[in-house]
Amino acid sequence: MTQVLLCGAAIVTLSMGIRHGFGLWLQPVTTDRGWTREAFAFALAVQNLAWGLAGPFAGMLADRFGAFRVLVAGALAYALGLALMALSATTTGFTASAGLLIGMAQSGTTYAVIYGVIGRQVAPEKRSWAMGVAAAAGSFGQFLMVPVENGLIGALGWQNALFVLGALALVIAPLALGLREPRAVAAASGLPQQGVGAALKEAFGSRSFRLLTAGYFVCGFQVVFIGVHLPSYLKDRGLEPQVATTALALIGLFNVLGTYGAGVLGQRLAKRHILSAIYALRALAITLFVSLPLTPMSVYVFASVMGVLWLSTVPPTNALIAQIFGVRHLSMLGGFVFLSHQLGSFLGVWLGGRLFDATGSYDVVWWIAVALGVFAALVNQPVREQPVARPVPASA
Repeated sequence: MTQVLLCGAAIVTLSMGIRHGFGLWLQPVTTDRGWTREAFAFALAVQNLAWGLAGPFAGMLADRFGAFRVLVAGALAYALGLALMALSATTTGFTASAGLLIGMAQSGTTYAVIYGVIGRQVAPEKRSWAMGVAAAAGSFGQFLMVPVENGLIGALGWQNALFVLGALALVIAPLALGLREPRAVAAASGLPQQGVGAALKEAFGSRSFRLLTAGYFVCGFQVVFIGVHLPSYLKDRGLEPQVATTALALIGLFNVLGTYGAGVLGQRLAKRHILSAIYALRALAITLFVSLPLTPMSVYVFASVMGVLWLSTVPPTNALIAQIFGVRHLSMLGGFVFLSHQLGSFLGVWLGGRLFDATGSYDVVWWIAVALGVFAALVNQPVREQPVARPVPASA
């Protein structure tokens, strides 16, 4: 278990840490290329959509053949996508590299695949905690990588900084060796065996699965809108660029506490209550942020609070999927729930750029994020946490 957690945490640190700083490239790329903010935002929206659409298939392959091959392929695609992102001279090329290719790479190097391995190799009584550890590692990657990426842009220029990140992405491949699973482990579930079709029919026929999926849409909308557009929002309001860099780093730092804490609480409290509280607190934090005077200190407080709530939805959501449906198809089912997250991400990042170009302000999108937070707090309450009842074959 220790090897799985260490290697899985390191992979998530790299994969999530690299992507968390993409908002730092918005202004240098659009200024250098002469593109609109919507063009940049659309590419990252496609990235999130491609990540979500490819997620179930990456999870399906990892469930069937083990995570190792999926992670290696994802690392190679991630590195290539970052290099081509630096070289793209047209918005079409930029969307194909920063959007499509990197998005597909992320589907094979982040939570769905890693959590599948954790779910199969960690005992149920420790599963939520272990998922919290992996999520906390991704949060630490955000804290670590944002100042690193900002420093690389300042020292090397935005293009060379992307080449360096591409080299770092390749480190995921050797780390994947620590997540190799025996075929027997990858196929084991401890429950009557299900085919993929039966697992999907069971999950999508469950009201709890649909409610979790709806709530995760909101998570994606909020965090990707904030992660990509917050630096530009702050600069537009007259704050120094360093304020945005510090804010993103604080989100990553406090997210370490939030995700680990959510994993620990998931062993003791009803996970649906944890999720509802997270979404309600996000809505309150955003409301206060946009209503009160904007100062560096208010930004840092907001970033710290949002950091605690940032990816703290991930451990309870994935632990609930394992708790309700078992671990045999955990990566695949987690991928489908994450697809909803990425549809929200697509809408949040694209709508932020679209409405800014149309109105000159992000205000409407902030209030949409508040309303969605209230919605998600409500829809998670009826989730039933009991395992699904399956007929036992007569031979058993």
